[in-house]
Amino acid sequence: MRKKLRMLAVMVIITTIRTMITITRTLTTITCMAKIAVVATIIPMIVPTTMRMITATAIITTVMPISAKAKAEAASALPLLAWLSPAFPVGSFAYSHGIEWAFESGDVTDPRSAAQWIEDLLTCGGPWTDAVLLANTHRAADEKEYDALREISEFAAALAPSKERKLETMAQGEAFMNTVAAAWPNETLEKIAAVTGTEIAYPVAVGIAASAHEIPLRVTLESYLLAVISNFVSAAVRLIPLGQTDGTRIVANLTPRVREIAARAEKSSLEDVGGAAIRSDIASMKHETQYTRLFRS
Repeated sequence: MRKKLRMLAVMVIITTIRTMITITRTLTTITCMAKIAVVATIIPMIVPTTMRMITATAIITTVMPISAKAKAEAASALPLLAWLSPAFPVGSFAYSHGIEWAFESGDVTDPRSAAQWIEDLLTCGGPWTDAVLLANTHRAADEKEYDALREISEFAAALAPSKERKLETMAQGEAFMNTVAAAWPNETLEKIAAVTGTEIAYPVAVGIAASAHEIPLRVTLESYLLAVISNFVSAAVRLIPLGQTDGTRIVANLTPRVREIAARAEKSSLEDVGGAAIRSDIASMKHETQYTRLFRS
């Protein structure tokens, strides 16, 4: 009797393993991603009736690994965290983009007005234009269209509405290019820099570097715009009676807007350049003769 039970148990185990293998092959064929490990464990159990029962336990573990492409994109985007950090030596902390004059004139005086001012800039001011320039630069660099890159670079420099805004974008762009080239050597970046030079606008510099290092356009746009508005908020915190929490809340509330603008800019052409943040442009002009200044713009 015991011999028959043991043979029956062995047959059950073999059948179970064969079934699991069949399922594994089927799922692998369908998904091309699932990995199924079948572990059969024989557990002897003694029951009061002295009958020995053997239980086969099959543990099926399905693993859905991240695709190689997704892993590569996540890894390639890592330098952006350093490049767009406040600690990266481009001197972004020294520029307020005209917010200093807006504070003195009474346009930006509290969290509400600061958030509205920065959102307007993001939607129809300098940051929107920067995003369009960055997107077109990134695409031109991907396609190795060097003549187009030169034209975009010259166009970006000419778009600055005032002396200080030109200083703001050109000084940061040059510092960015020089630092990235020194710390992250890249043959493609060197070739493009030989065509455009290193004295280029900030969004153009970021677009070139991101393309050269194969960082996806969308994540570059989102990261760049978030870094820009974070710098605006930092300037506002230093100028207005605005606490760190209120400043962080502004950044958090504008993050969905950043995604929207990045999505629009990703599909844009140079014909989409333009804005209506006239008060901000005037602020950058007025700031040149402002009596007391903490910022360079």
